Amino acid sequence: QAQAGWLQHDFGHLSVFSKSRWNHWVHKFVIGHLKGAPASWWNHLHFQHHAKPNCFRKDPDVNMHPLFFALGKTLSVELGVQKKKFMPYNHQHKYFFIIGPPALVPLYFQWYIFYFAVQRKQWVDLAWMLSFYIRFFLTYFPFLGVKGTLGLHLLVRFIESNWFVWVTQMNHIPMHIDYDKNVDWFSTQLQATCNVHQSLFNDWFSGHLNFQIEHHLFPTMPRHNYCK
Repeated sequence: QAQAGWLQHDFGHLSVFSKSRWNHWVHKFVIGHLKGAPASWWNHLHFQHHAKPNCFRKDPDVNMHPLFFALGKTLSVELGVQKKKFMPYNHQHKYFFIIGPPALVPLYFQWYIFYFAVQRKQWVDLAWMLSFYIRFFLTYFPFLGVKGTLGLHLLVRFIESNWFVWVTQMNHIPMHIDYDKNVDWFSTQLQATCNVHQSLFNDWFSGHLNFQIEHHLFPTMPRHNYCK
């Protein structure tokens, strides 16, 4: 599931086939049938992220500030001045491991993707999603029963969530986070991204998103060319 996530990311950025239409078609199959999520939902959130990375109220990936975490030096100081205390932020380095990585996919994404598809009437995406759940149930129900199949699905999402959050946050959260200052696009991308050491394992584990700087500057570039 994690590797399928990096794969759909490639198709979503139109970086596999030379024709955009082919990328869109396969993207719907990979994220819909292999992962059970709507392509329209991913496009809606991810394109905003690339347009304004780490810009509060414009990048959906930093929407957890200030409800769960105090992000960035500027926004954290602002919370301190306003004395807003949604959470005990002085302990966020401890409770991050409980709220962030294990909970995002199984507890939040799992219901929100259906809400998104129905609310926006994305019926084709919903059909692709249902094909994933039907296939998953038919595959494992004869061996595990209802409880076992649901438990397996929850376990897979739990492991995937930890994997996904660590990869996607490690190359953005350490960087500059603030309100949109309307600086030039190139500078915005560089301020919000950092790379992680290259190795055969890191490339595979992160879907080459350890080259986050290159990815944000050239989002349609095939991932295996980032190192070049």
